[in-house]
Amino acid sequence: MSSIQDLLCCSVAELTERFVTQSRSIPQGLLEALEADTRQGARALARRLRQQQGRNRSEGQRLRHLLRFETELWEQGHLHVAGVDEAGRGPLAGPVVAAAAILPRGWKLEGLDDSKKIADESRRDEMAEAIKQGAVAWAVGQAEPEEIDRLNIRRASLLAMHRALQGLGIQPSFVLLDAFTIPECTLPQRGIIKGDALSLSIAAASVLAKTTRDRTMRELDTLYPGYGLAEHKGYPTASHVQAIHERGVLPIHRRSFAPVREALGLPVPPSPQGELFPGPDPR
Repeated sequence: MSSIQDLLCCSVAELTERFVTQSRSIPQGLLEALEADTRQGARALARRLRQQQGRNRSEGQRLRHLLRFETELWEQGHLHVAGVDEAGRGPLAGPVVAAAAILPRGWKLEGLDDSKKIADESRRDEMAEAIKQGAVAWAVGQAEPEEIDRLNIRRASLLAMHRALQGLGIQPSFVLLDAFTIPECTLPQRGIIKGDALSLSIAAASVLAKTTRDRTMRELDTLYPGYGLAEHKGYPTASHVQAIHERGVLPIHRRSFAPVREALGLPVPPSPQGELFPGPDPR
């Protein structure tokens, strides 16, 4: 390892490349030496590195907080804790997709959060790949529009979650879910309100479900051009509703949802989320 004196012989640009761009570990005493350096750029770099350290500490604390449910279960002997979440309850088109992820004990991924909080699509895709590489096991499951119309969106979402769990290949000893529990699942489970923002395992599943569904909608856009599916991902935007009225209802549209029924000229009974429930909603 280079001594502090050797490092101070480097240019500020070289130090920035090493400790900012490459994020190398900062040797003890370097920040103090930079702060005492006569070069204005060196002192500015020291301030930048201290800010970076503060952000890293905050992120580490955030991630440890997000693992509190998993840590409690790991300490109880639950080796394989699965987080489960879904994406696509609200759209007018396409499947509802769920994902399940079992993370290694203590595993962390900088920036991982509820997928809705990760606005950049390419960043979500990068995180999804990192989760797939780091997870003990992961799987996705989905329910098709026909199943959504037959069961109702809540039941179809639970079905997709159940399918994701079945696809893991490893049986979890405990399951953490966002808000709900799965009636058909016999494993120990816990529904956590706003779980995708409170549990790292659920957040990981949230990212996997979101990126999988977005990719599906981009693929459907190539099959059904002119509806803007790649942009709005099937959600009831004004342009999507207009396209349905002008171009017609597609096989991938959910016929139990109010805007689709209106386009078909069918009656729209009142319901909590604008969709019809063929059977009782088991809340």
